[in-house]
Amino acid sequence: MTKKRQIKLAAYLIGTGMHVASWRHPKAKPNASIDPAAFIQYAQIAERGKFDLAFIADSLAVNKESHPQILNRFDPVVIITAMAAATEKIGIAGTASTTYNEPYILARQFASVDHVGGGRAGWNMVTTADATGETALNFSLQKHWEHDHRYERAEEFVDVVKGLWNSWEDDAFIYNKETGQFFDSEKMHELQYKGKYFSVKGPLNIARSKQGQPVIIQAGSSEPGQRLAARTAEIVFAHRDDMEEAKRFYKQLKSRLPEYGRSEDELLILHGISPIVGETEEIALEKYNELQKGLDPYEALKFVSGYMGNVDFSKYPLTALAKEVEFPPVNSIQSQFFEMKKIIDEEDLTVGELYTRFFGAAKKDGFIGTPQQVADEMEKWFTEKAADGFMIQFPLLPYDLEDFVRLVVPILQERGLYRFEYEGDTLRENLGLKIPQNQFTQKKQKIQG
Repeated sequence: MTKKRQIKLAAYLIGTGMHVASWRHPKAKPNASIDPAAFIQYAQIAERGKFDLAFIADSLAVNKESHPQILNRFDPVVIITAMAAATEKIGIAGTASTTYNEPYILARQFASVDHVGGGRAGWNMVTTADATGETALNFSLQKHWEHDHRYERAEEFVDVVKGLWNSWEDDAFIYNKETGQFFDSEKMHELQYKGKYFSVKGPLNIARSKQGQPVIIQAGSSEPGQRLAARTAEIVFAHRDDMEEAKRFYKQLKSRLPEYGRSEDELLILHGISPIVGETEEIALEKYNELQKGLDPYEALKFVSGYMGNVDFSKYPLTALAKEVEFPPVNSIQSQFFEMKKIIDEEDLTVGELYTRFFGAAKKDGFIGTPQQVADEMEKWFTEKAADGFMIQFPLLPYDLEDFVRLVVPILQERGLYRFEYEGDTLRENLGLKIPQNQFTQKKQKIQG
């Protein structure tokens, strides 16, 4: 009997919330981005709502033109470790770059978090989109690598990391006090990887976790990004302007999986939304307007600029047509840039309308309203296969998260779209993903067979 699909939910956690003016809200704690108690609270609320995942994004440079919450933030590996220790069932995922890291260090860090959480860790694999090029200067480089070059390196990087996570077979550590045998040396494997970018001997000095290895998450939607996702990712975080665009992307990416010997249920696509829920439509809009009161239009434009590459909208009058702005070559998130640029060209938006169009109530979705309206929209996206679930970027934390758990989750549960209890103890169990077989065990079995 085929198990019924259910909505998967991830909570995108950033300081006081995703809205660029959230830190100015009367209820907000402005320094939440460096308050461990705040993130632990967020993760615990999400766990109470049976979310699959609590997710932390990252950046490796200070971009004064972007969201203020990213100017002063934790290293994701540090904060997800604290969150893992303070929760029991929810998955904990953090972002780490394949461009500005070494595979051995990253593999060890995330394997460690996976053990701390009892098999609940996820790695958001990014190549680092940096429109300003500032990141390179923090890593002894003069220039940020080009988009396709970053993905080429990432292909090798993820192979090395996954190979290192397989350094030990599941029963390699014996801990036999009587015989003095700590481990079975025949079940330890050196990777001996040699490629264009990396040469890594191994083995990794930490065992496989309860779920085998951390879940791999990715957000790339460009051609190289989709290729990498189809081959290696288990969750893809996507943004599309409307449901029809999302359905096309969903079908396109899922259709690529057989090329790599994978089935559709081995990759989950989560669509990014920013719901604001109120007992009535008026209350929901009042919450939205309260956030908008703190919005400086030029600060908001800096945030938009960060999403569209090396362009500064804040230099232009608010009444200027956005399509007349000069756009330099993009070396950032290409798929997002081209989608936003298409909207700018087609809708004759002014510069002053950009933030609200892309990040506010003017988006083409129905995620600001009553609990029933938000649940209806989520059900529609899910049942029509525009998404397997949602990466929820709550505008104001923890309040919008609390309201969602209190008001929307029960409706989704009553409709049979969402769990009442976690299915298991690990992230893979709760997502319905299989434990990856150890590549060295698999090789031995083939030889013996």
